[in-house]
Amino acid sequence: MFSLENILYFQAGLGFLANMFLLVFYIFIILGHRPKLIDLISCQLTFIHILMILTGGNVMLTDIFESLNVENDIKCKATLYTNRVMRGLSISITCLLSVIQAVTISPSTSMLAKFKHKLRKHMVNAFFFYIWSFNFSLSSILIFYTGGFTNVSETKQMKITKSCSILPMNYIIRGIVVTVTTVRDVFLVGVMLITSAYMVIILFRHQRQCKHLHSINHLRASPEKRATQTILLLVVFFVVMYWVDFILSSTSVTLWMYDPVILTVQKFLMNTYPIITPLLQISSDMRVINVMKTLQSKCH
Repeated sequence: MFSLENILYFQAGLGFLANMFLLVFYIFIILGHRPKLIDLISCQLTFIHILMILTGGNVMLTDIFESLNVENDIKCKATLYTNRVMRGLSISITCLLSVIQAVTISPSTSMLAKFKHKLRKHMVNAFFFYIWSFNFSLSSILIFYTGGFTNVSETKQMKITKSCSILPMNYIIRGIVVTVTTVRDVFLVGVMLITSAYMVIILFRHQRQCKHLHSINHLRASPEKRATQTILLLVVFFVVMYWVDFILSSTSVTLWMYDPVILTVQKFLMNTYPIITPLLQISSDMRVINVMKTLQSKCH
């Protein structure tokens, strides 16, 4: 019988291979050519999704840790902390991707146009100081409140995987963590929705202008238009997946109890976005499509 665990392994394997292919592609682009700003961001997002898949519910790292004889407490702390950091980075960089694309396609007469030449200049600070540092710091408390699962009835641990659990937290600490995380996520999701609406308006105006000019060449999708449509799809899909996961997580934390069914659903959701992202990027980026066609022709 094809169990749910096998489905999770298949899902994780597919996502890992797709993201690895895309990561290698972006590395060659970055090393061999003058990369676009979107390429630099997408490369980091791909790397983050690989780590998310590897640490998602101990799906793929369990055997590695066991072969290295790593203690269960260390395994749980490392896996959950890394996964939480990568989850925060995923939503942060997805938001950044939508903002940058909105600025990139904005008309020269808009207020956002003046920020175009400043994007690359401030990107290093945005990545390493604001985004990476903030998410690493925010999730650091999990190191102290994560451990190997023992006995829930005695210690009131909240089981999150077969062998890992979250230790009891002070109500104040738990409230601070939940509040800061929720404010961060709601703010980023809000920014994504605003920039997405802005990009939809620009695409609609562009389409209307093209029809007015009756030009076949203008009706063809430009690379910028394809990139914008891909990012819009990613944002919409991410927001839907995020809110489902958020509702499940909030319910579990409030009740301080994880149901096995909820755990399975969350693991599935956790891997869905990292899988869909590279597949959408591969299918919409003509550079990737051309590389795949070249490889296919050489094989034949």
